[in-house]
Amino acid sequence: MKQDIHPDYHEITVAMTDGTEFKTRSTWGAAGDRLKLDIDPTSHPAWTGVHRLVDTGGQLAKFNKKFENFGL
Repeated sequence: MKQDIHPDYHEITVAMTDGTEFKTRSTWGAAGDRLKLDIDPTSHPAWTGVHRLVDTGGQLAKFNKKFENFGL
């Protein structure tokens, strides 16, 4: 294996949407960082079967405003 070309592999904390947390090892961020998930298996429609819209950047509101008078 070549020296000094691999990313740092360290422990981080992952926070799920329901508030639970777990520790894992990753190359993301720095040692001790906290990764907060917006969508995970407890909230994703593929696993829950319930469709829920998540509008984190206002894109859904922008779309609705643009096409409000379209009339389907």
